[in-house]
Amino acid sequence: MADPGKVLVLGADGFIGRHIAFELRNAGWQVLAHARRPERLAAMGFEVLKADLTQPDAASADFWQSQVAGVTHFVNAAGVLNASDSIYNAVHLTAPAALYKALGPQARGVLISAVGIDVSETDFARYRRKGEALASKHSMTILRPGLVLGDTSYGGSSLARALSALPFVTPVVGDGTQQFNPVHVADLARIVDSCLQGHHQDHALQEIGGPQTVTQADMLSAYRGWLGLNPARLLRLPLPIARKLGQVGDLMQLGPISATAVAQLSHSVLAANAHPQARGFTEFLRTRPAGTQDLWQARLYLMRPVLRIVLALLWLASGLLGLFLPSDHFLPLVPALPDTLAILMARGGGVVDLAIAYALLRGIRPRLLAGLQAGMVLIYTLAFTLLAPFLWLLPLGGLLKNLPILALIAIAAVLEEER
Repeated sequence: MADPGKVLVLGADGFIGRHIAFELRNAGWQVLAHARRPERLAAMGFEVLKADLTQPDAASADFWQSQVAGVTHFVNAAGVLNASDSIYNAVHLTAPAALYKALGPQARGVLISAVGIDVSETDFARYRRKGEALASKHSMTILRPGLVLGDTSYGGSSLARALSALPFVTPVVGDGTQQFNPVHVADLARIVDSCLQGHHQDHALQEIGGPQTVTQADMLSAYRGWLGLNPARLLRLPLPIARKLGQVGDLMQLGPISATAVAQLSHSVLAANAHPQARGFTEFLRTRPAGTQDLWQARLYLMRPVLRIVLALLWLASGLLGLFLPSDHFLPLVPALPDTLAILMARGGGVVDLAIAYALLRGIRPRLLAGLQAGMVLIYTLAFTLLAPFLWLLPLGGLLKNLPILALIAIAAVLEEER
């Protein structure tokens, strides 16, 4: 088979971008995979391009010109769901404009957009519309997929699996009758390949959906059955409550638990066209059995916010005790230290603990924060082991409790990493 050319996939480390990169490589393309942190894509065997679209250099056509030698085609699968205006602008407009200019009119391009942005007034929809207008000026094909699902999952699709796997009930936003015609991400990737190779009308805007329409409630129930779980009663979340949960998710930076996601789920997401290359929801759900990893991922997904809140409460309580507990309650535990030094350490440790609690609740640098938490627990454990070793022998656990706390911190760090 003839080599179709070299294609740049912008946003290749995203859920849709990864599938597109793999499909194009399997179809014979030379794939240049872009990401902000492309190390894992490199480990998967891709030629990679490292660039942070929010940085000033990505707004320069000269920067891209030096990176895209030999590229004949490109796919823009980059995007952000929840961000500030400056980041939305950089990712959806400024950086793509510089890239399009660098590639020139001879390169064939595809933009991955989203269904429903014409009737939505979220920031995401507003910037997606602007991104489409920019792509139209460069004669790109614009694909608007509806709800995208797959054998793997990320973000909203992971949240759908998690909701379906909850014990006793299956929560839905609103009454659960919102309609979707999901498209499998592998089918979408094959459609992208066809567009790049000129098998579809050029420079067109196409909505891409599957041939089967399901309600939100039916979709989650089907996922529950796919995971091998017995049916559960629907729990209909009133929209005001769902919106509040979305706002909490925004505050804690919990990704798919966001006001934007709730706004999207509160309405039907129906693509106008059922693409002939797309399978129906029931068909692709039955393509393979759910494995242990699928069930574990679904059940553990919502443990991420649970663990984060539990650890935040632990550090909050520790910080408040360190700051405000009367000194006569803890000085007898460390008789080897001068009283002034012991009090200073308790108050200083309280400040650090409260800072950790705040960072946990706001979702600030979770991987770095996990290391800081583990370091603090180890420091406390070592210090008290040297100063008051009898604390290991207390009836209710004492220092022994630090061992499961370290394990929880490690598990939380694993769950924070979705990609």
